[in-house]
Amino acid sequence: MHGTADLDDSGALLEQVNGALENATPLRIQGANSKAFLGRIVAGEIVDTRSHRGIVSYDPTELVITARCGTPLAELLQVLDAAQQMLPCEPPAFADDATVGGMIACGLSGPRRPWSGSVRDYVLGTRVITGLGKHLRFGGEVMKNVAGYDVSRLMAGSYGTLGLITEVSLKVLPKPRKTLSISLDMNSERALQSLSQWGQQPLPISAACHDGERLHLRLEGGEGSVAAARDRLGGEPLDSAFWADLNEHHLPFFDEDQPLWRLSLPHNTPKLSLPGRQLIDWGGAQRWLKSDAEASFLRQVVDEAGGHVTSYSHGLTDSPFQPLPVALMRYHRSLKQQLDPRGIFNPGRLYAEL
Repeated sequence: MHGTADLDDSGALLEQVNGALENATPLRIQGANSKAFLGRIVAGEIVDTRSHRGIVSYDPTELVITARCGTPLAELLQVLDAAQQMLPCEPPAFADDATVGGMIACGLSGPRRPWSGSVRDYVLGTRVITGLGKHLRFGGEVMKNVAGYDVSRLMAGSYGTLGLITEVSLKVLPKPRKTLSISLDMNSERALQSLSQWGQQPLPISAACHDGERLHLRLEGGEGSVAAARDRLGGEPLDSAFWADLNEHHLPFFDEDQPLWRLSLPHNTPKLSLPGRQLIDWGGAQRWLKSDAEASFLRQVVDEAGGHVTSYSHGLTDSPFQPLPVALMRYHRSLKQQLDPRGIFNPGRLYAEL
């Protein structure tokens, strides 16, 4: 299946990378630039991936779709939707023209994440231009490369620091037969307790969010299981558009002028006492915080709870991602050295040391 705007521009991308290697020029990889607010500021020659686009292959019976990095994410989702299939990880776009490559590079997942897995879990294979100036294929039938790394999945969440993703193959799944969203009147403490209890039971929950006033749930599965869960839980009907608005940060909560922080926490963490307003997502494992508090204070509180903090407000701190322990940073640097020895890809986007 191919669209009219399909174009294999990998030759030009490879040429640009090799030119940068010859001249020791840092490169800033971007598609629609819809997630530029995440991470540190990168100075470098722009590599625009949007010229390399199109669905390479898609057979709904195989539950696998392969697309070039510059393909609009909306286009890929539209193709899947027509076949009643989906990317279960629900990656947010943050812009109408967000690309598939950016979706993989940032590795962000939506409301279904705790129940269906992350972007990384659906990556089957990639083609990548490495920092050695080679256009290589990883994954597919052979999941590991010679170094012992599953390079394809390492690309998910690497923010373009390990190589230029040119193509990705993704596992997809059929859409649920029945979807129903409900809203329950309860405070956040009771909501977290209830979610903890329900997590031990066979309820077809696929999204859970407390917006500060009410608990919102999405039920998905067969007609019978969804109806039985609705009868048991009660609540009022909720417009299913709520989940897209949450995922794309279109809810009123995100409009406030204060800095936005993402807290990633162990399952069943009680409500944290922090200055500002909180919105609970992922059944409690992800919390959004609107707060003027210092990054160091937030990190201390969340670290004590076993979690980590990410800044979603550009330029607020020089370490937007949680600083890594020494041993883990050593692994990151070793990996960067193997795949991008000259350090030309998105230098410093994740950490100053990379």
